Amino acid sequence: MSLAAKLDVVLDRFAVLEARMAAGAEGGDYVRLARDHAELEPVVARIRALRAAQAELAGAEHLLADPATDAEMRELATVERDDLRGRVDALDREVRTALLPKDAADARSVILEVRAGTGGDEAALFAGDLFRMYERHAALHGWRVEVISASEGEMGGFKEIIAEISGAGAYGRLKYESGVHRVQRVPVTESGGRIHTSAATVAVLPEAEEVDVAIADADLVFDTFRASGAGGQHVNKTDSAVRVTHLPTGIAVAVQEERSQHQNRAKAMVLLRSRLFEIERDRLDKARAADRRTQVGSGDRSERIRTYNFGQGRVTDHRIELTVHKLPQVLDGSGLDEFIDALITDDQVRLLAADGAS
Repeated sequence: MSLAAKLDVVLDRFAVLEARMAAGAEGGDYVRLARDHAELEPVVARIRALRAAQAELAGAEHLLADPATDAEMRELATVERDDLRGRVDALDREVRTALLPKDAADARSVILEVRAGTGGDEAALFAGDLFRMYERHAALHGWRVEVISASEGEMGGFKEIIAEISGAGAYGRLKYESGVHRVQRVPVTESGGRIHTSAATVAVLPEAEEVDVAIADADLVFDTFRASGAGGQHVNKTDSAVRVTHLPTGIAVAVQEERSQHQNRAKAMVLLRSRLFEIERDRLDKARAADRRTQVGSGDRSERIRTYNFGQGRVTDHRIELTVHKLPQVLDGSGLDEFIDALITDDQVRLLAADGAS
């Protein structure tokens, strides 16, 4: 299909969405229509700008091809033509990039899971460093972070921490963080000054909405238990923690961060819904792993996407072979965009190349 034909398809689809929304769609149908409309709106704006520029360019070229055009008008048309060619080329690239296949979940909030991998106490400390990095990065983007569950390490950090990061476009950027992160440094527990290597795994799941996943009440089993960990007398006397088990899949999640059993139950359902949504996405998209654990591997040191070397103050992303000597900035969240932007660009280049080859 030619580019012009693809653009016609997009414009026709946009017109259909607008008509269906105007006709009075309700409930879940309206939510889906509005989401698709919002996703296409910026693409349609670029297409319309491209076609307007192409029409202006055709007009300038028509003037130049007309023998009756006088010298002064020809000079003006030549300048305009050259300017319009640049605009058309730039808009053409923007449109082609906008038409690349997109993950429908990119605009969503996320469930972030960070777990200590190989390395014992040092891995738990590093998992804590990573979580704080994402907290700070989220704050810089205006996203809200809310812990769903956490299991602290014996010397600090986390054996596991799960949080909700709420904000438009969070998944589209943070999804590149899924994988094994490796750290090389002298642990605080090391008296001999030797450098140790440890790892933590990160999984980023798009947060599911109720319209995405239908969960029958009969498929759920709720258990309450006494919360444990920090929290004073409350955690010792109140059965506020909630565990919910989804019988068809066997998935179980437990939340105890809130004092209210009702709040913990709501958070548990958010986490369960997102995990079920990810399973369904995996099933539908054969390009992704059927088992969500393949996002992060086993936590072994060799399965890494990024290495944080404290001795040299550098961070290396092995997927795109990008190294920056800005370790403090990356860990405080401000330097993370450099990696994410590069990973998005790499994705776009590969997709454009594949589209051109087809």
